[in-house]
Amino acid sequence: MKLLDERVVARAKDRGIDVLVYAPHFTRLPEIRERAERFSDDELLVVPAREVFTGTWRNRRHVLAVGLDDPVPDFISLDGAFGAFREQEAAVLVPHPQFLNVSLGVEDVRTRREDVHAVETHNFKLFDRQNRRGRRLARAVDRPEFGSSYAHLHGSVGEVWTTFDREIDSEGDLVAALRDGAPRRVFRRNGPRHAARALAEYAHLGYENSWGKLERIFLSGTEPTHPSHVAYRGRFDDVSVY
Repeated sequence: MKLLDERVVARAKDRGIDVLVYAPHFTRLPEIRERAERFSDDELLVVPAREVFTGTWRNRRHVLAVGLDDPVPDFISLDGAFGAFREQEAAVLVPHPQFLNVSLGVEDVRTRREDVHAVETHNFKLFDRQNRRGRRLARAVDRPEFGSSYAHLHGSVGEVWTTFDREIDSEGDLVAALRDGAPRRVFRRNGPRHAARALAEYAHLGYENSWGKLERIFLSGTEPTHPSHVAYRGRFDDVSVY
């Protein structure tokens, strides 16, 4: 999930979702964790996570980490990110594999296979042919799958989900299920409304890569997740790409 508010929570509960993974772009882990805790209750667990943007704007690789205790910034090398995830024993997931220039490919995953715990095989914002590439990659590297709504829009919540063979009652339970390769299945809704919502989610990508990107680069100053930010205390200077 890239957004989290009362509408998201209500829609998730209405759709029978028990756990949401909340990983907004360019937001520091403490803020993500605080918001996740605020919207969690006895019916819905919200798990904080970070989708880290490694590399430069021209050569990005997105990696999703669940179970981080210490913040990891964006704009660091891919090896630097994996090293930080390994130290914290986080669950490391590959979102939207082989998508444009922002995703890990077969060789990226194969060379880091022991540090990758799942590959996304259905991302709501992608078309069928793109998700088929994800399924082929997961088979090629023999890694478990996962699926997600990847919601930037409220209507996307609960359109794609993953079920596990066990109860997930805490962040630690989810991290263990992912790291252990627990059996799971990926489901999605069907029908005209599902297709329309998928197109809306994909269209939002255009905003992200046009005005949203321009605003981040030129208007917002230093990103809160930039490795030079004071919050990281210089710990990632050696792997920063900017």
